[in-house]
Amino acid sequence: VKPAMETAAEENTEQSHERKVNSRAEMEIGRYHWMYPGSKNHQYRPVPTMGDRASPLSSPGCFECCIKCLGGVPYASLVATILCFSGVALFCGCGHVALAGTVAILEQHFSTNTSDHALLSEVIQLMQYVIYGIASFFFLYGIILLAEGFYTTSAVKELHGEFKTTACGRCISGMFVFLTYVLGVAWLGVFGFSAVPVFMFYNIWSTCEVIKSPQTNGTTGVEQICVDIRQYGIIPWNAFPGKICGSALENICNTNEFYMSYHLFIVACAGAGATVIALLIYMMATTYNYAVLKFKSREDCCTKF
Repeated sequence: VKPAMETAAEENTEQSHERKVNSRAEMEIGRYHWMYPGSKNHQYRPVPTMGDRASPLSSPGCFECCIKCLGGVPYASLVATILCFSGVALFCGCGHVALAGTVAILEQHFSTNTSDHALLSEVIQLMQYVIYGIASFFFLYGIILLAEGFYTTSAVKELHGEFKTTACGRCISGMFVFLTYVLGVAWLGVFGFSAVPVFMFYNIWSTCEVIKSPQTNGTTGVEQICVDIRQYGIIPWNAFPGKICGSALENICNTNEFYMSYHLFIVACAGAGATVIALLIYMMATTYNYAVLKFKSREDCCTKF
């Protein structure tokens, strides 16, 4: 009986304290009305006490919401998307301009007859159109993979209670994993192919550096230092002149077309390498998310049964 009486006394004490607080607030409002009669038209609402509502500290604030949203960002997919866009842009832009410069060098110096390099010109023109398609495809594919990364990351971390994965969603994630693996292998071939013109231009540039060196500059042996572009197979063996030697080769290396094409091929090769790295990151992220989703779906099936 005694603890019950003490509990009742404590409740009465709390209620009397709340009444005192409210009565004190009402006294202050009445004093304000007495000092400023024109303020009586305003309506005042009683201030709720802590017993009527929860503390504002207990409700989630803006900081907690931001942390929760940042937890759902697929940082690996985001980095891979930025790297993929940058690499594809460098490869397509620099490769397109470098191919045009290569055709100009061949027509002006190595193959003066148009029929000798007609096939090469058609192939280069076709490659330029392919570059347009590659840029458009990877722009869309990067956005799709980023969206898929947001989807799978939210599902894996279970940020939303009503967010559930379906068999169709897991099938789409598996399809993106397979497609990313195929594209990664294909871009390894593109990366290796983009290194071929860099190797060719490097050989021409190194030969020009030998001609410019003090040991050979001004000697009779300079005219015997040549570059035969026909040995690379890009023009037929009957192309004229096909081979450039000595001072004529040095003049080619000093042209703006050669300088720009050489460095643009290097940047294009670096862009292809960056795209390969981006696809590797995509492969790791999508494979991990797909494996976790599949594991969670099995757990859900086991818990149902």
